[in-house]
Amino acid sequence: MTDVEPDVLELQVGNVANGGFCVARHEGRVVFVRHALPGERVRARVTESARNFLRADAVEILEASPDRVEPPCPFAGPGRCGGCDWQHASLPAQRALKAAVVEEQLQRLAGITRTVTVEEVPYPVDGDTVPPPGLGWRTRVQFAVSSGAVGLRRHRSHDIEPIDECLIAHPGVELMGIERKRWPGASGVEGIVSATTGDRLVVLRGRDRRKIRVPRLDVPVRLVRGKPEPGAALPYVREEVAGRLYQVSGSGFWQVHPGAARLLADAVLDALEPKPGDIALDLYCGVGLFAGVLADRVGRDGLVVGVESDGQAVRDARFNLRDLPNVSIERGPVEEVVADLEFGRADGTSRSQNKRTGTHHRGERVRRADVVVLDPPRAGAGREVVDHITRLAGRKIAYVSCDPATLARDLSYFSDRGWTLETLRAFDAFPMTQHVELLATLIKG
Repeated sequence: MTDVEPDVLELQVGNVANGGFCVARHEGRVVFVRHALPGERVRARVTESARNFLRADAVEILEASPDRVEPPCPFAGPGRCGGCDWQHASLPAQRALKAAVVEEQLQRLAGITRTVTVEEVPYPVDGDTVPPPGLGWRTRVQFAVSSGAVGLRRHRSHDIEPIDECLIAHPGVELMGIERKRWPGASGVEGIVSATTGDRLVVLRGRDRRKIRVPRLDVPVRLVRGKPEPGAALPYVREEVAGRLYQVSGSGFWQVHPGAARLLADAVLDALEPKPGDIALDLYCGVGLFAGVLADRVGRDGLVVGVESDGQAVRDARFNLRDLPNVSIERGPVEEVVADLEFGRADGTSRSQNKRTGTHHRGERVRRADVVVLDPPRAGAGREVVDHITRLAGRKIAYVSCDPATLARDLSYFSDRGWTLETLRAFDAFPMTQHVELLATLIKG
């Protein structure tokens, strides 16, 4: 290697790795390379040096993969916006890369060999112009602000890449004009739009949110400024799935791809096959999406118990499902509430001594659940929650995950307790990024 900067390496790129990297080697050390594709030969600038590995950005492509394309976004590339990992790969190649990561994580962490296909998430067509494939899907975007200017964080950095448009943002977010305004006093601005109702919301972040100067936006929005008093109502957006409206307050969790919530709801029902009269658990239930669709299937003689720790999400869930007498929403850490359910203490006497009340008083029936769905945060469920679920669950478990590594880890815990992976589906709910949504269905033995 000659005539190359000391911190630039010429590398032969190998397989994809979890995290939006490809793997190469240099003088015995692993190099995790961004902006490259498997099989390419690149020049890569070192961005981080650790004892056993390096991180690097491919700054020159010497031999390109046939899957390489020109990134559609002018802010993508080495050292620039860190929001997208695979803009330089075709959409079919992106899905193949994600499938390879899921397969590797399952094999390495759970000892499961499985061929994975990442399915496209259809973009709902409602008469409006549909964005180009892979773009315009993100209905919730958190922008960073520096000295009033809006941008997005660079990869593994607090530095901000100023932008005037985000191509993966939903057109309804872009209509607000957030990136094209100045926000003195803010450290962050989140733009939220409902793809089904058109509701719009802006959430402000800053050390003193009362001093943030809010510009005149291009369309009317609801505004969340400052932290509300406990129990206070927040502005919200409404989302519609299967004919039911779901209120989502503030920055509450909802799937960001316009087609993901309905697709996942249908997929969970197909996986669990709930029957009339069943008892179902919806763990990490958020604002009640899965509880709502399960309630219709188990009917009046069945019961759905949702469990959620976030107070605002619990209030939303109880409001969203207030017309369903066969649904109870319990508030508290999942590991504590499922322990109480397992031992018949869902009637208000919690071993954790947390004050928790449901909208119904039928939780004492749940010493065994026919079906269970869980949708934990990226950290996964963990060993303790898995222990309780496997003692409660009778027939099937559906595990929704956005992280292949923590899903694989938890699948190994389920396997140790006699539960087998029946099916695994993967959905490209986050095009242009490394992220993938997964649905694992487990059965006993």
